[in-house]
Amino acid sequence: MPAKAETIIAATQLWLEKAVIGLNLCPFAKAVHVKKQIRYVVSTAATPEALLEELISELRALQDADPEKIDTTLLIHPYVLTDFLDFNDFLDTVDIAVAEPEFNDEFQIASLHPQYQFAGTVPDDIENYTNRSPYPTLHLLREESVDRAVAAFPDADQIVDNNVETLKELGHEGWKRLGLDVL
Repeated sequence: MPAKAETIIAATQLWLEKAVIGLNLCPFAKAVHVKKQIRYVVSTAATPEALLEELISELRALQDADPEKIDTTLLIHPYVLTDFLDFNDFLDTVDIAVAEPEFNDEFQIASLHPQYQFAGTVPDDIENYTNRSPYPTLHLLREESVDRAVAAFPDADQIVDNNVETLKELGHEGWKRLGLDVL
């Protein structure tokens, strides 16, 4: 693996450990991280079309993989859709791809981006940081795994509100102290 890809994966893993798991932004992430069931893929795509091809390929690979070995995939794409609005527009294409009959409603995709911005917020609002990753990333999730995790987690519908509250308490200075300089 080229050093650049290793650096990108290392930054993503650090963010996962310090922000996603460390702040409990996703209560389901720790188990798959500890069991090493996360596949990290650094895309070399330079166009949305090439990224779409890689996404479909990764969905097929995840579909064929043993969930005990690979439960989820982070498709990190540092060379394309670096502007959040372009990335956000591309998510419509992602939804169409995931809905293809060959995938049988098996997957959902979570979107993560260094400039992530929820509707109705301004770019610097701290709640946007719940979905801010070091690089643009498509998180491929097995629907079956999500269903199991949600069933096992009390008040799963409160996760988003809890995350916003956590980040408001943390604030921008607290986020900076996490040492995630890429963000």
